[in-house]
Amino acid sequence: MKEKDQLRYVALGDSQTEGLNDGDEETGFRGWADRLAEHMAESDDGVVYANLAVRGRKAAQVRAEQLPAALAMRPTVVSVAAGVNDILRPNFDARTVAGELGTMFAALQSADCTVITMTFPRLAHPVPGRSVIARRMTDLNTEIRRAAEEFGVVLIDLERHDVASDPRLWSWDRLHLNETGHARLAAAAAYALGLPGATDAWNRPLAPLPRPQRVQRVRADLTWAGMFLAPWLTRRIRGRSSGDSRTAKRPELTSVLG
Repeated sequence: MKEKDQLRYVALGDSQTEGLNDGDEETGFRGWADRLAEHMAESDDGVVYANLAVRGRKAAQVRAEQLPAALAMRPTVVSVAAGVNDILRPNFDARTVAGELGTMFAALQSADCTVITMTFPRLAHPVPGRSVIARRMTDLNTEIRRAAEEFGVVLIDLERHDVASDPRLWSWDRLHLNETGHARLAAAAAYALGLPGATDAWNRPLAPLPRPQRVQRVRADLTWAGMFLAPWLTRRIRGRSSGDSRTAKRPELTSVLG
């Protein structure tokens, strides 16, 4: 990570970077980016941080809506994580999505930022269309690696770490990390950036658990279908997004320590 007078961290992305489901709608979402900013502040109390991520955003929307605002803040560190919402659309094309990411990488590198991004881990839970989604993720991850190498972007290669696919890191909706998962991802980012005190402990496997009984798996699948899949399909049919009318939770650079 480059040394500058003041550390200014800006997070770009979708719901994962917004912080779902590390917290809730009433108490607010924390998430890996908030946790990373807090880690930065442990060794530099002058750190300022903005989180421009909004749930439901596709890569092109992140580039169009969030990148200009980020550049205006003259950040020193920027995280870019987008593409999952593209994968879930019928017209997905890995190279097109990676092109949007590459455009952001190039612009941020030209502004002399340290940029960090990530690949997507293998699916931790069974979901409808799993084979299609898994293939798309693999294709996009290949393109993300290529773009990260081309532009000299710091890469957290989650696909190549088994712990990232441990179901215990994922929340009830099977799409977003839980508190443990967000903490692990923040630790991975801190380690990739070489922050003081960061180690590779984030990659240690969790203790093994007995395989759940079939009735437990069926009950979990039915609960997920009712609480997440049905509402998600309804929004798709109506042409709506979970991010409609949403704005960034932390649109300005402010002190991490308050």
